[in-house]
Amino acid sequence: MEHGLGFAHFLASTDGIARLVLGLMLIMSVGTWYLIVVKGVQSFLSQKRSLDFLDAFWRAPNLDAVARRLRESGVNDPFSHLVHHGFTAIEQHRAGRDGSRGLIDAGTPDEFLTRALKRAIGQDKSRLEYGQTFLATVASSAPFVGLFGTVWGIYHALMAIGMSGQGTLDKVAGPVGEALIMTAIGLAVAIPAAVAYNAFARANRNTLAELDSFAHDVFTFLATGLKTTPQGSDVAATSERILARVAARGAA
Repeated sequence: MEHGLGFAHFLASTDGIARLVLGLMLIMSVGTWYLIVVKGVQSFLSQKRSLDFLDAFWRAPNLDAVARRLRESGVNDPFSHLVHHGFTAIEQHRAGRDGSRGLIDAGTPDEFLTRALKRAIGQDKSRLEYGQTFLATVASSAPFVGLFGTVWGIYHALMAIGMSGQGTLDKVAGPVGEALIMTAIGLAVAIPAAVAYNAFARANRNTLAELDSFAHDVFTFLATGLKTTPQGSDVAATSERILARVAARGAA
């Protein structure tokens, strides 16, 4: 009798709708743990690469050294991606020599650089928020999906009790207990998704706040060459040389 009330008996006694509910929650659970593992690893690696790049960026003697590092190491974190967009914007604006520029190239060099940095931050935000909608959907809907399975199971349990005409505890405990398994499964699916969503959302907010602050520094270095470090003159020389070329091309 004890063997007959196990989880295997519960699966064997479910109908098509109950199995559909179980399959849906299985998909939710697999997707949730996939995102937890993938986004967790990506977040750890991105944070490590960001720290390495920022350390190299602030130790660089001038912007030419930063550009050289980007060419050698590539773009593999939000901060290097932002700087790469800044350098690309400068070169793209400078490359318009014949005066036939589209709307994307319109405006002063400062305005063009600002738009490029905002696009970079927007792209990084979209990448960081990948999978967040799925996690939020699972966290909010899985308990109700499990509750639906519970209600459906209790309905069938009561129908069976009514047909047998016996409402004793040994007749009620098994079917009702098996139906409540649906609620437990729904909570088991929803809780990891809710915790993961909050953890990733907090990490993303911190990253985007630091990225926005760093964007102001990048804009200052590229647009004015200002830097309050012993290497400020080198940075100013590089930045002023870049912006002088851009301004000269823009006036042509």
